[in-house]
Amino acid sequence: MNHDEYLRHDATALAQLVARGDVTSAELLDLALAQQRRVHGDVNAIVRLMETEARERTAAPLAGPLAGVPFLIKDGVQDYAGVPTTYGSRAMQHYVPTQHAHVVRRYLEAGLVIFGKTNLPEFAIRAVTDPVLFGRANNPWDLSRTPGGSSGGAAAAVAAGIVPMAAGNDGGGSIRIPAACCGLFGLRPSRGRVSSGPDIGEVWFGASSEGVLSRSVRDTALALDVLQGAEPGDPFVITPPSAPYADLMRRDPGRLRIGFSSASPIGTEVHPEAVAAVHHAAALLEKLGHDVEEAAPQIDGDALARSYLHLYFGQIPAAVERAKALGAKEGDLELMNRILVTLGEHVSARRLTTELNRWNDFARALGDYHKRYDVLLTPTLAAPPVKHGTGDPSSFEQGVLGFLQGTGILGVLARLGLLDKTVDRIATDNLRAVPFTQLSNLTGTPSMSVPLYWTPDGLPLGVQFVGPFGSEDRLLQLAHQLELAQPWFDRLPAIARRVDG
Repeated sequence: MNHDEYLRHDATALAQLVARGDVTSAELLDLALAQQRRVHGDVNAIVRLMETEARERTAAPLAGPLAGVPFLIKDGVQDYAGVPTTYGSRAMQHYVPTQHAHVVRRYLEAGLVIFGKTNLPEFAIRAVTDPVLFGRANNPWDLSRTPGGSSGGAAAAVAAGIVPMAAGNDGGGSIRIPAACCGLFGLRPSRGRVSSGPDIGEVWFGASSEGVLSRSVRDTALALDVLQGAEPGDPFVITPPSAPYADLMRRDPGRLRIGFSSASPIGTEVHPEAVAAVHHAAALLEKLGHDVEEAAPQIDGDALARSYLHLYFGQIPAAVERAKALGAKEGDLELMNRILVTLGEHVSARRLTTELNRWNDFARALGDYHKRYDVLLTPTLAAPPVKHGTGDPSSFEQGVLGFLQGTGILGVLARLGLLDKTVDRIATDNLRAVPFTQLSNLTGTPSMSVPLYWTPDGLPLGVQFVGPFGSEDRLLQLAHQLELAQPWFDRLPAIARRVDG
């Protein structure tokens, strides 16, 4: 098999070739590593190679539905025993887990050959991938732009042709956002569909889910079959699918009632191309026989943004405490995370609990919406993938923030409640480019970004579909229908097909 042939196969097809003896797992690993060497200097998708571990696996018999397929995991939550899990932070670079995360164990049991870990922002809290520890990842479609975040390294690796599918996780859009930026398919499963254990019960109060970024719907369906199902000690057990998702995916979704909205739930600007992406999808859905009309859930988007920000206020200080127990110092954190720690330390338990309780309000409102509409359609992103540095504080602003943080003034202001309006602005600014994805995280519902649109200058811009709790089967059926109507698998950036240097 050569480079071009490798790119023409998804993970499902590669596994079939290995099973038939047409290619070996070692040969596929060689192709993946060669492509990594070819594009690494441009995309910086992989931050830790695990070639020794991968070679050991290819030297042994492999079994499972994805046996022999090269694969990458994210450098956060997805612990691989004996290999550091850094969360993209200097504060965590010496943490070495002693056991596999359940998702990693299941990937291995499926026969995947894990050969590296992908780039992510520090503690996975941004929609861009630019950690100080590893340097920024670049979008293979335009290296001057972000591949999204927090699973930006995974998306860049798949779009650049290193692997056909890579692991991600999604606590606020971290699978869907990079999928939309890089022309990929990304499904975020329902809360509890995939175990986060054994080290963690529920990541980010249950807002985060494990999944993959892929070039084909059937790869994602097969990966979900591998991952789904509770493990002992999980907080709760979700109803399993009626059949394997790889089979359910192929069934007709029927005539669906689809509501759509392209308006930002926090009242911020939405780029005309993002609006056009939604209208393009709506027209395609109508052509396929679905009932489509403009209608948005009755949810206070500003309140949801504040609740989402308070998730950070609870989680980041706790993560930093864990890092300090491992020997980290405050100076190991990036500035904005040091500020989040300070703000979070002055949020009362009462306020945090109040914000967490609001998640139920959002879930009930979305549930009411789904009584009338099977699926909600929105942009995934409010604009095409942004240029690196867009939205970052200026050098002057960073200097002021650093001074306030370093002198303790920021903590005093936070303790006196004088930063409430600033917190609201942080919530708005933080979500300005990605205001659509957090609804699914806080309500625990499944959602997906589907690559149905490219801008006139060739940038991918996916659209989002949100379904009721537990409806991954219907979303996969709809995605497969759209994939057949408007195929995207062979649409790759030039860097993926490059065979020199």
